[in-house]
Amino acid sequence: MNNKLNKKESFPVKKRCGWVTDDPLYVDYHDKEWGVPIYDDRILFEFLILEGAQAGLSWITVLKKRENYRHCFANFDLNDIVRFNPRKIEKLLMNPGIIRNKLKIESVITNAKAYLQVINEYDTFSKYIWSFVNNKPVCNDWKSLQQVPTKTLISDIMSKDLKKRGFKFVGTTICYAFMQAIGMVNDHTISCFRHKEISSHDLKKNR
Repeated sequence: MNNKLNKKESFPVKKRCGWVTDDPLYVDYHDKEWGVPIYDDRILFEFLILEGAQAGLSWITVLKKRENYRHCFANFDLNDIVRFNPRKIEKLLMNPGIIRNKLKIESVITNAKAYLQVINEYDTFSKYIWSFVNNKPVCNDWKSLQQVPTKTLISDIMSKDLKKRGFKFVGTTICYAFMQAIGMVNDHTISCFRHKEISSHDLKKNR
């Protein structure tokens, strides 16, 4: 019995980024999604909306409402969302499963329309958004959470261009959080086990 306990206790504890709590939802998101390059337009739109919804709130709050967002916003189907009318908006404002902020809800529709315009111009939103990093993830080597920036020159440029195209809730801080989430930058600290895994990831297979 003691041998079994000793073996169990000998397993190394995975080191994670300092912002991760012990909430299973947070841990799962960090370990499987955060920082992994994404090129799928629907998923990119989902993250763009969720990052905008987070403004002024914690990310865990958004994560807990993620499934409700998918349900309320037609699994982030652009063609469905652009047809949402004022009556639909009022209904969404009554739904406790999402963040009931009228401006944020209306921005989903506005952004869906702008998103489709980008797709019309670039063929995919992925081609457009990844062009800001020359189609190659930026791998940083931060030693501590305190070193990780909340915005960069690239996020400044991205924010300015998105706003020019009519997008809402796309300030530079939101844009940088978006970049981190979709793997445009690898901001896992070097002590985190995911830093090396993502750095050595075969990025081409995600395209």
